[in-house]
Amino acid sequence: MRAELPTTCHSVRLAARPDKALGPEHFELVEGPVPVPGPGRLLVRNRMMAVTAAMRSLMAEDCPLPMPGFAVGETMRSPTVGEIVDPGDTGLQPGGLVKHRAGWREFAVLEPGEATPLNVADLPDPAAHLSQAFAAWVAVTRGAQVRAGDQVFIAGAAGGVGVLAGQFARLRGATRVVGSAGSRQKADFLVKELGYDAVVLRGEGEGTFEERLSAQLPEGIDATVDSVGGDQLRAALSLARRGARVSVFGTLAEQAGGAALTGIDTAALIGKGITLRGTLVHDHTDVVPEYEAAFGAGLRDGSLAFPHVRYTGIENAPLALRELLAGIHTGSVLVEL
Repeated sequence: MRAELPTTCHSVRLAARPDKALGPEHFELVEGPVPVPGPGRLLVRNRMMAVTAAMRSLMAEDCPLPMPGFAVGETMRSPTVGEIVDPGDTGLQPGGLVKHRAGWREFAVLEPGEATPLNVADLPDPAAHLSQAFAAWVAVTRGAQVRAGDQVFIAGAAGGVGVLAGQFARLRGATRVVGSAGSRQKADFLVKELGYDAVVLRGEGEGTFEERLSAQLPEGIDATVDSVGGDQLRAALSLARRGARVSVFGTLAEQAGGAALTGIDTAALIGKGITLRGTLVHDHTDVVPEYEAAFGAGLRDGSLAFPHVRYTGIENAPLALRELLAGIHTGSVLVEL
């Protein structure tokens, strides 16, 4: 039975492709009727959605990611938690919470296969299902293969992945975890609240970034989790120890308007036996149960933290993305709808 619903709802479309920094002109807030699901589909009222740096890449003309980019005039997409309000003839139950990718709209019509029921047994908080914790888990356990005794570097440590990657590295037995961040305030938070041993600021301090990173990891780096690219990845490769593992899963330097090209010393890569791995989360769905159990247990007993900021209202989603890319926030960025 279709629940009592409003007659209209809102969505956000890509209005124009950005050349550099995002502005309000790149988004369009649209009002329209609440959709009606056709045969075999369900209607979901979106409650909360995630905003990630990858969305900037999806807005480009030639999207570099292994997923469809956004077309101009199209409603944007992102990971979202919603409540089933009209299951149609799908057999699903109204009131159930599901995760899907049709965010940036207040209501979504979905095929049953597009909606994944939330695992409330291991992760009871709906917000936790929109964290980037799974990406962090994959980057740490599969990409960088962090082991007991490792010296670890997390590039972009204050981002949605970085705040959790450092904690997961420690959970895996790393003896020293060093991150990078863009402000002293973020660095202090990472050290005091999340257990980082040290944080290297991108634009502050004497010498090059590599020299400052080397001062914090004088014995070299065993494992790197990199979502930035550019100078930070270059420094990590230069300081890598023999047999080091490097997980690359983001290009924030490029997404934020900089250059992410990284020169690689191939002789050193070979001579040190370094593993440089491009890490795609969707290639590692087999570890979801392991991840959910570990993350959920850590959240319940307080050994893991999930730093995040919440905006309210779909009209503030463009601002949330712009401020995320500007490096204003620490942790994940969510929008309550």
